[in-house]
Amino acid sequence: MSEKKPTFEESMKRLDEIVSALEKNECTLDESIQLFEEGLKLSQSLSEQLKHYEEKVTQLLKESTGE
Repeated sequence: MSEKKPTFEESMKRLDEIVSALEKNECTLDESIQLFEEGLKLSQSLSEQLKHYEEKVTQLLKESTGE
């Protein structure tokens, strides 16, 4: 059974948790690197999702104006 892909909001929440953890500077170096790597992956995924949503909104606006 495949794992459910997190929603945009869930990914944003996790990214915020990672940033908070890194800002507290209470993790070991290894933990910090792992969190940083996870944060980068989430950031890339969120960026791709936003691009997709922007394209969809643009398309919907064009359709609604008859272009």
